[in-house]
Formats: sequence, structure tokens, C-alpha cells
Amino acid sequence: MAEFDTDLFVIGGGSGGVRAARIAAGHGARVVIAEEYRMGGTCVIRGCVPKKLMVYASHIRHEIEDAAGFGWTIPSATFDWPTLIANKDKEIARLEAAYTTNVEKAGARIVKSRAVFEDAHTLRLMSGETMTAKYILVATGGAPNHGRTIPGIEHVISSNEVFHLPALPKRILIQGGGYIALEFACIFAGLGSDVTLVYRGDNILRGFDDDVRTHVRTEMEKDGITILTGCTVDRVEKHGEEFTSHLSNGSSVASDKVMFAIGRHPAVANLGLEKAGVAINPHNGGIAVDHFSRTSVPHIYAIGDVTHRFNLTPVAIREGHAFADTVFGKREVRVDHADVPTAVFSQPQVATVGLTEAQAREQFASVDIYKASFRPMKATLSGRDTRVLMKLIVDATSDRVVGCHIVGPDAAEIIQVVGIAVKMKATKADFDATVALHPTSAEELVTMRTPTARYVREAAE
Repeated sequence: MAEFDTDLFVIGGGSGGVRAARIAAGHGARVVIAEEYRMGGTCVIRGCVPKKLMVYASHIRHEIEDAAGFGWTIPSATFDWPTLIANKDKEIARLEAAYTTNVEKAGARIVKSRAVFEDAHTLRLMSGETMTAKYILVATGGAPNHGRTIPGIEHVISSNEVFHLPALPKRILIQGGGYIALEFACIFAGLGSDVTLVYRGDNILRGFDDDVRTHVRTEMEKDGITILTGCTVDRVEKHGEEFTSHLSNGSSVASDKVMFAIGRHPAVANLGLEKAGVAINPHNGGIAVDHFSRTSVPHIYAIGDVTHRFNLTPVAIREGHAFADTVFGKREVRVDHADVPTAVFSQPQVATVGLTEAQAREQFASVDIYKASFRPMKATLSGRDTRVLMKLIVDATSDRVVGCHIVGPDAAEIIQVVGIAVKMKATKADFDATVALHPTSAEELVTMRTPTARYVREAAE
């Protein structure tokens, strides 16, 4: 008789947990994966996938406006929010079914239940049933965090609810300055809403390159989005179907919806982690793990957003795969978290890989900056007032390109390939030796020959 009911028990059916379950099962392990909501997790069900579909929808307004410059006369167009939401829901249901099928085809068993620790090897399901596992993987992800409690917080929605609004709000106030806040500000503006963005910092996209932050803000404001920085929402009042948000600077904003997108916290609450002896990282509130995603309990692992390391779906998938290979595939695989490309699907898009200018100047003694800002070719006929930003950060001593930042159409598609070059430690000479593909915006990356700035750190005496 087997010592444990299963070899691996995965808590959480998101992208990371599903990948780990499939790979571990492929290695011959008996695998059970528990998901209390819907297979696919945040990314597939109420995150990057439905959001990107809404981004596509919001682009149509610009396409219609731009058409006249190219000779097209398009009758007055109308937008129907319920149609978009229904079609989005249909696609998400298809993806959820695909995730479920792929897990089952791999040989893993799915349990539609919340699972919590009874002890270091035992999980209890909502039915009261218990299961023992030799190894346990926590992949519960994260959840929206409204921050401090303010009067009227019950009137505020998060990114969870925004996908299921019954109607498009004519006016919406969004608090936040990161990925989610910017993406939804641009989505709603593109669909015709009057959007106000409120952020406590001095500028949006904290942690991104400063030139990127300035450029994106300028472009969003050109598109009619009101951005208020250096303040927060102190209270929200409801008046019938309307809300008034009172800000810390003394002003107030009326809207039909109020959304907070000020961060996400790891989903560690009420899992019984203390019963298993699993430690929490005191610095970020996530489950503490080592380079192999192992927690303070040797047979319990954690991956993805629940560790609060790199809250990106592809990172969670890579960590889940590495875990399964390490534990069940008999080969140690350690995830390299350096030079992870990322994108913000705002309008315009932001995409980046590697170091910001500030990080490079702190790390290297000599840094060269190559930067270009230009009007994209399409805008010459459309007449749209918009500019593209491209920026390369180079360690001047080694000539290695250590960072790339793009703001403009298809930035995310471009940065995926640039990420390969940065990961391979390509030099500026390698970029220069690559023939440009004309006419494209991306050709700027291989035609910028003269530094726009050079920084040399003086040696300490």
C-alpha cells in the first residue's frame, strides 16, 4: 500500500499550477490538482487574456478615426458593451475547457474544491475529505488589494469585477499607476468613457524607465485621460447611481464607477500554512522560497504570484515546469529571473527588457544611452498626434546592450525578440551590424548610431 494518497498535490489551477501538474504527470507522478474557482487562474479567467481582448476592442475607435486620412469614409459607428462581454466570456469558457482537458489528458486528476493544510503532508477539501501527498505545490496566485480601508470602500470595484460590469460606465475613476490601472484607463477611454486616473506617486509606472514614464503619461493625456498624481482617494460617497470620490488634495471627482488597481497581494490567507510550518517572506508577504521554489518545509514548494517574486504568468509557468523537472524529472532546473521581458498593454503599448537607465548608471561605471522619439509612419496620413519612443541602454565598457525600452504600436511584439538578444548578451555592435527592415518602427533599434547621452562615473579617490 502506498505511503501517500498521491505523489504531488497542487493547490491552484492557474497557469503555473497546471504546467507543474502536466509535467509532473508526464514524468510518471500521481498528481492531484485542486482549484476552487475556475481552471486557468487569474491570467485566463480574469486577467491578461480577457483584458487583452478588451484592449483589442478599445483600439477600434482609433482605427475608425484614422481611416479618413487613408481615403475611407466610415458611417457613424456604435459600440455595444454587452456584445463584447458575451463574446469575451465565450472565449474564456473555451480556454477554461482547454486547460481542464489538457490536465486530464496528461494523467492528472482535477478536484474542484478549495484545499487547505491539515499538516505538512495532509490537505483537507471542502467536502471534509482529506488527502495525503508526498510533495505539495502551492500555486494559489494573488488577489486585488484595496490597501487601507477608507469610508465608502464598499462602493469600489477591482479588476475582478470590471470584467462583468452590466454596462459601460460613461465616467470612471481609477486609482493606481501600474500595469492594471493604466491598461483599464486606456481600455475605457478607447471605448468612449471619460476617464480620470489618480495616483499617489509623482508619476505613473513606478519602477519603469523615467523616459518611458514621461512619454506614456503625455500620450495618455493627449488621448483625453485625466491623470492626477500626488494624491489618493480618501473617501467615496454614493448618490443614487453616481459616486463622488474625495481626494487627498481637497478636490473631488464624480463618476459612474470607481475602480482601485493599486496592487495585488499573495493569496496566502486561510490556507493553513502555519499548520504545515511554511514560512512567509517578511519583506513581501508571499511564501518564502529558495532558488528552486522550495519553502521552509523541504517537500512543500510554491510558485508564481503567491511567492510575490515576479508576478508574471510566463514566470509562473517557467517556475512550475522547473519544479516538476527538479522533483520528478531527476534533473535540477533553476529558473533564471534576470532579463525577463514585460509589457503594459496601455495605449500606446509599453514594453521593456533589462535595466532602466537609472539601474544601469548605478551598476556600471560607464553607460551610453541611445534614444529616438519619432512620429510613426501611419500617423503621417492619419494625422494622429502621437510619437514612438525607443531607447537602448548600453554598458559602454563591454558594449553590451543591457536594457531596451519601447513605447508605441506593437511594442510587446518587438520586445519579445529583443529579449533574446539581451539574454544572449548581444552588443551594440551586434545591433549595428544587423540590417534594418524598412519601413518599420523597429528599424530604429539598429540604426541609432550616436549616443544621446553618455555617463561616466568618476572613480573614488
